Amino acid sequence: MTVHAHPDDEASKGPATVARYRAQGVRTVLVCCTGGEEGDVLNPAVDKPEVRADLPAVRRRELADAARVIGYDEVVLLGYRDSGMPGSEANQRADSFAQAPLDEAVGRLVGAIRRFRPQVIIGYPEDQQGYLHPDHIRAHEVTVAAFERASDKAAYPGTGEPWQPLKLYYTMWSGRRIRAMHEKFVELGLTSPFDERWLARAEAPQRVTTVVDIAGFGHVRREALLAHATQIDPQSPFWFGLPPEVEDSIYPYDEYVLARSMVSAPVDRGEMGPGAAVQETDLFAGIPLWPAD
Repeated sequence: MTVHAHPDDEASKGPATVARYRAQGVRTVLVCCTGGEEGDVLNPAVDKPEVRADLPAVRRRELADAARVIGYDEVVLLGYRDSGMPGSEANQRADSFAQAPLDEAVGRLVGAIRRFRPQVIIGYPEDQQGYLHPDHIRAHEVTVAAFERASDKAAYPGTGEPWQPLKLYYTMWSGRRIRAMHEKFVELGLTSPFDERWLARAEAPQRVTTVVDIAGFGHVRREALLAHATQIDPQSPFWFGLPPEVEDSIYPYDEYVLARSMVSAPVDRGEMGPGAAVQETDLFAGIPLWPAD
């Protein structure tokens, strides 16, 4: 189960990992916390009055299309409104995710966890690396709390039988990935979208516990992003500036931080950067008998 803040987040954060495990027979569930109502239309080709007038419905359709590309078996809408950026009017709406009572939102996610009974949950880290969107911060809070309370039979009665997920991971963009992509842009004589801020972030110490090989699934991110036609400009150098075959060969890995674990697994990799001891190459390491019956 992956927990994302907005439609399109599922396409930019770990979609190839989901596709890889789905191809191996793992049941996959996407939880989207908001409808993405405050997202800008970033693709000039679809920036039309009728699209803006119906943006919530458009974004739901885009989410469904991207989920099919990635291979999710189920999509769960948590039912909150996009909170917008800090200080915006949307951020103060009573129906926004940021303003929702935390316990209520945790209860909704606990219900989804109890219904689908995932062994592994992927969410967002506490450190948002400078992107302080209220919905991303709240998604972290809700995911951690739901992971910890889903097994408590006294918590959230009426939301199903208690269930204990076994591992909680956080998604990340590692410095190694950023540096590798920047260097390839430079090598090919292309203008790199990774500016000084990105490169400074790439040099900061990071904790990486888990590296998943996504060779053969790199196309999934591109296709899922393009399914979000309002949010993703197909001319964006950040997402599409490198030739696909080049991008797929540069760094065919997704990286994660293991935040909570109810199982133990042996270390199977070495160091992957400053202060980043990699322990796993499989999100299901240490979990017996997967996929679950």
